[in-house]
Amino acid sequence: MATIESLLSTAALPDSPSPRLDAELLLAHALGKPRSYLRTWADRDVEADAAALFAASLARRRNGEPVAYILGRQGFWSLDLEVAPHTLIPRPDTELLVETSLALLPGGPARVLDLGTGSGAIALALASERPAWQVTGVDRVAEAVALAEGNRARLGLANAAFRPSHWFAALGGERYGLIVSNPPYIASDDHHLGEGDVRFEPSSALVSGVDGLDDIRLIIDQAPAYLAAPGWLLLEHGFDQAEAVRELLSQRGFVEVHSRRDLADHERISLGRWPHE
Repeated sequence: MATIESLLSTAALPDSPSPRLDAELLLAHALGKPRSYLRTWADRDVEADAAALFAASLARRRNGEPVAYILGRQGFWSLDLEVAPHTLIPRPDTELLVETSLALLPGGPARVLDLGTGSGAIALALASERPAWQVTGVDRVAEAVALAEGNRARLGLANAAFRPSHWFAALGGERYGLIVSNPPYIASDDHHLGEGDVRFEPSSALVSGVDGLDDIRLIIDQAPAYLAAPGWLLLEHGFDQAEAVRELLSQRGFVEVHSRRDLADHERISLGRWPHE
């Protein structure tokens, strides 16, 4: 019978950028234990069923499947979220949208909209930090709405709600003080679509026309009808799209348009304030 350390030391994941971390996460999942258990009990024997589950998970990871999909969970902000292959995996870069939103509206009641909510990560992070806010998340994929609602219920966040809508289509005349979105922004011919974890994520949540800006154009064009002045629109985009997004915001009539940088020093989000009723 193999020990925890022997299984970890022989868990070959040659194509992973973080092989030891991946192996620890997968083994902890197979054991139903936290990662700290692996270090504390490194010489403990692993039962056959757990070892078999670990081996199956390693095989999936060697095939390129993201660890988050294998585990069915991903951390985002301070939350532990369920994820599934019909939604994007929440990423640390997207936390910049949360940080910026919280800084723009530091207190008091507000109505907030998260477009293309996926797992509900952004909406739920905002709702968890601002109990006085009413946060609505929308997605055109019914399975994503159900997943986000499941995360909301498990986290007990009564000030968030999720509903089906393709961008603004089902929102009528509702208005919000803040609209945030991490929309598709990859060009249809981008070579990254065939590499790494992205291969397993839904293309509908990644690809947006020949230059990656089709959905961003639509959101910027339609958002003013749903913003209560002086409302803000915040958009995540590709590392090389900030200038184009700022230009689109300015042309539409947004003011105080600027971009903010992520931890890798890329201009990752752009935002603007809508000054009109």
